Amino acid sequence: MKTNPEKDTDLRIKVNRETARLPWSELQRHFAQGTVIYVSEELDLVDVAVRISHDDKANIAKWMAEGKVGKVSDIQAQTWTESDATLWTSVVSPFVLVQPEKKSVH
Repeated sequence: MKTNPEKDTDLRIKVNRETARLPWSELQRHFAQGTVIYVSEELDLVDVAVRISHDDKANIAKWMAEGKVGKVSDIQAQTWTESDATLWTSVVSPFVLVQPEKKSVH
């Protein structure tokens, strides 16, 4: 039986608990392995992680087409290295999802 990613409360709680802020320097080895996935600030990191866990191809493809989800580019990696960035991270094996911190609106 396939579960609905929008209703999977237990997985959401687990993913949310395992979400952490990490410096880019700690993620570079995963980037070198090609397993780091960028998630736009417009999306909810936990929601994306749950949908990837459920292999929700429709939403993932839509987000990729919109440039909101995709492999981290060399330019992004270089920018984060130079700025010593800290990113929100969530692991959905074998991937590490990363999301820049949302800019606060005053």
